[in-house]
Amino acid sequence: MSSTAPLTYDQAGVNYDLIDPLKVTAQRAAAATASHLAGHGFSEVKASRGESAYVVDVGPFYVASIVECLGTKTLVADEMAKLTGKSYFAGIAQDTIAMAVNDLITVGATPLVVQAYWAAGGSDWFGDAQRAQALVAGWKAACDTCQVAWGGGETPALAGIVEDGRIDLAASCTGLINPKERLSVGDKLGPGDAIVLLASSGIHANGLSLARKLAERLPQGYLTEIEPGLTYGEALLAPTALYSPVTEALWKAGIAPHYCANITGHGWRKLLRHPSALTYRIHTVPPKTAVLDFIQKQAGQDDREAYSTLNMGAGFAIFVKAADAERTAQVARDCGIDAWVAGTVEAGEKQLLIEPLGIRFSENDLHLR
Repeated sequence: MSSTAPLTYDQAGVNYDLIDPLKVTAQRAAAATASHLAGHGFSEVKASRGESAYVVDVGPFYVASIVECLGTKTLVADEMAKLTGKSYFAGIAQDTIAMAVNDLITVGATPLVVQAYWAAGGSDWFGDAQRAQALVAGWKAACDTCQVAWGGGETPALAGIVEDGRIDLAASCTGLINPKERLSVGDKLGPGDAIVLLASSGIHANGLSLARKLAERLPQGYLTEIEPGLTYGEALLAPTALYSPVTEALWKAGIAPHYCANITGHGWRKLLRHPSALTYRIHTVPPKTAVLDFIQKQAGQDDREAYSTLNMGAGFAIFVKAADAERTAQVARDCGIDAWVAGTVEAGEKQLLIEPLGIRFSENDLHLR
């Protein structure tokens, strides 16, 4: 069905070894601006630097904020629209919001306001009523799921910057951590904690450069069936799971996560995000979704390569005290998200051990600070 030569994320045009150093440099420059908050009577939560969302102490509560770009998933939606005549932009809208909301909630925030950034290659993009209305409807539906207000946005036509007929989507999100006890930046994370993994709905919105490159190898491209009645393109376009209903339900249930990680770019290496020297031992690996299993096999990736790039069936990690682990998983299931008590946190060197697969990632495998 495909070439037997392995296909890596680097070959697909994404090299984190080149991207991450810029992120670190930018973070250091950004940290130097925190003193400006004092002029307004506020201060930053320093531990949020390098986390998925930035947190400011405004007195009675914390304010968290994030901005995230969707990436190249729209290109799959565009190609599938040509092949099937269907619009997939309602799901694409959910993907975009999920990129921001799922990051924001890692620090314990309740999402409050989402802003949209829809930059098209020309005004004609907005003239396709079916596509444009699907984007609007999907955006509102995702906001309703997350109980967040859609404040507004920007819809520039950027001919010469964005390719004609394409659109670049991004979302920013602001939230509140109230009461302050909800703050989750890893200060309580420690040996004995349990690792609960929440199921992904598919590839989500990370690894699409690799997925699109793989489609070029398949004789039927995106119309290749990966299981009866499900094409590769349709499976790739399954909307990203929204995890804020779970984190809100956990708080109502009296469960306060010690730390959270959104498993996006860098795959399972994101479990090493916190700077502490701790060992994360995984004893239960969630089942792969059909599309991720297909990608791994067709791209010829070994487990280490796949788990370092893709979510492989787990889209979000919640670190809780051991006594809360089973209840945490049940709360997620009650919200319609499958979950597993998958591992433990131990004293020791900074490393992730995925024992069933014989994979080890060390602190040298992730550089985000």
